[in-house]
Amino acid sequence: MLAALALTLLAAQPADAEPARPNVLFILADDLGFGDLSIQRQFGGAEDVRTPHIDSIFQQGLTFRNFYANCTVCSPTRAALMTGRFPSSVGVPGVIRPWPEDNWGYLSPHAPALPELLKPAGYETALIGKWHLGGEPHNGAGNHPLKRGFDTFEGFLGGMLSDYVTHTRRFPDGSDRNMMRRNWDTIDPQGHATDLFSDWSAAGISHAASTDAPFFLYLAYNAPHTPIQPPAEWVEKVKAREAGITDRRAQLVALIEHMDAGVGRVLKALEESGQAENTLVVFTSDNGGHLGPGAHNGPYRGGKEDLYEGGHRVACGARWPGRIAPGTQTDMTAMTMDWFATMLDVAGAEVPPGVDAVSLAPTLRGEEQPPLRKVMHWTRREGRPLIWGGKAGDAVVADGWKLVQNRPYDPLRLFHLAEDPHEQNDLFEERKDKARALAGLMQDRIRRDGAVPFTAPPAGPFPAADASPGE
Repeated sequence: MLAALALTLLAAQPADAEPARPNVLFILADDLGFGDLSIQRQFGGAEDVRTPHIDSIFQQGLTFRNFYANCTVCSPTRAALMTGRFPSSVGVPGVIRPWPEDNWGYLSPHAPALPELLKPAGYETALIGKWHLGGEPHNGAGNHPLKRGFDTFEGFLGGMLSDYVTHTRRFPDGSDRNMMRRNWDTIDPQGHATDLFSDWSAAGISHAASTDAPFFLYLAYNAPHTPIQPPAEWVEKVKAREAGITDRRAQLVALIEHMDAGVGRVLKALEESGQAENTLVVFTSDNGGHLGPGAHNGPYRGGKEDLYEGGHRVACGARWPGRIAPGTQTDMTAMTMDWFATMLDVAGAEVPPGVDAVSLAPTLRGEEQPPLRKVMHWTRREGRPLIWGGKAGDAVVADGWKLVQNRPYDPLRLFHLAEDPHEQNDLFEERKDKARALAGLMQDRIRRDGAVPFTAPPAGPFPAADASPGE
């Protein structure tokens, strides 16, 4: 089972060679709150969670104090990571689902994906965990991970598992279907999904040391996404340690700490394989924490699904021995998609024209870097009649100001983030001039993204990634 993964995860150059092409381990948590790592206590995070292994990435490297996910839900942020573009501009303004009647995204075949671009630089590529960018007929069969540049895929295509242990998803017709895949095949492994993804990654990295080319491993956990289903012994440990913690919060903390232990096994495998010194390790989340299960988003307003800061401000840390100074921090404002350009940059691969991403490599090296962009924009489209109804909410940030329509039926609100980062003081009525200017920027972005379909064409071949929209 693990041999197939091991054969496709290839290692870095020998220690005495010029490390021109680092390995890349990109770890993405699912719905992790800004404050739900113990390292985030310095920024107003939770006091009841302990994540020493994830913390070590930040402690041994660089912490981003102002990092944003590209959306407040899963699929769009993942689309931004894979393409280096604002997600609506590649057809993913909302959640991609396995059933067409509530599907709000179609990853454009005209946007080359990150693993497709790393391959010409000699990289072998693997995805372990959650894809959530298609692969089903109605949202683009051509968007299966193996058709977008990954050599190996072990995980699930859709957005969630209804059960971490059986690896099934409850469909609208009431059926429970096994979601776990290895490449093209349905598999039925035994164990908690977090443990499987951690162990598969660790084993692949361990075996990679026998080869001589760099690897890109995208480890996309589904933890701590609902259902909040940690192993019982982890809940007992949290309750024994945290006097007075609620059952709800204990369950979530346990799920996060269980994931942290898995990250620890992966990092240990990296060290023991001798590849850690030439591996860029990145950890972040796809969006803010889900308030329903009790996530902690630090001092920020809102959470998952919200276009307020708590919905898209996320923790982010990067470690790269000898290149990133340990224990450093940056105020640089960056977004998930910027890792696309960064990974291509450090790999010596070509960054395609037209992307929105900017490489963070100078910041990683401790160099001064100008602001990456003047305007940040977020869109989230969803179903649920009378709540979203297929419409979109939007937010735009420019010059320290933020204009947000959190739901399509909500009023516009204006905040001055430089003075009010927690979005407590709505200045819409007082500063209509500023609201009007930002609304113009929002409108321009909506018009641009409106040219890109977010549903798959009804039939026909899947065009090449480098084809123009007219072909």
